[in-house]
Amino acid sequence: MALAWTLSAAVRIDGLRDAALAWHIPPPASVYRGERLFMDAGRHAPLSVRVAREVQRSNTRISPVDALLLATRAIDVARAVRIAPAFFAATLLQESGFDPRAISAAGAVGIAQFTVPTALDYGIEDPWDPSQAIDGCAHLLAAYAADYRGGRDDPYALAAAAYNAGPGTIAYYHGVPPYAETRVYVQDIRERWSRIVGR
Repeated sequence: MALAWTLSAAVRIDGLRDAALAWHIPPPASVYRGERLFMDAGRHAPLSVRVAREVQRSNTRISPVDALLLATRAIDVARAVRIAPAFFAATLLQESGFDPRAISAAGAVGIAQFTVPTALDYGIEDPWDPSQAIDGCAHLLAAYAADYRGGRDDPYALAAAAYNAGPGTIAYYHGVPPYAETRVYVQDIRERWSRIVGR
């Protein structure tokens, strides 16, 4: 009798715990415990969890597990090439929402939105491969940021602008070019970066 009561109580407690954790999810919605943990993670959550949360917010087609794996890979590569991991994650969010299958109207593909010729120029054999694209994008942004360090403008803003409009455009205008698309692109990356680090 005691064993039956213990099992019954355990089931009730599990049910109450799940109900308490899921109070904000509408009943017809499918529930992923991992996704709830990302969304409910506070400002002191590990950076990988905060990035994964932003991936989930901007791209619901990516599973929580894939979001966390891609976020972790991006953070590790950014640290290896010595650029701010949250800046790098914000750039990938802006480019593709971390979607390895993304295709732009201009023919850019993959998580880092390289065109095939540009990818080959930077030693990326397969721009669809998220690992190769993340590595290539991180190295390119790190090179841009290194070139722009020590100037009067934010090197990360210039690196993002160079990724969008090309380094020749940055050199011509001696800063972020006056193109609306590039200025919005840089601003969006700043806002995404702020959301990642500010929560």
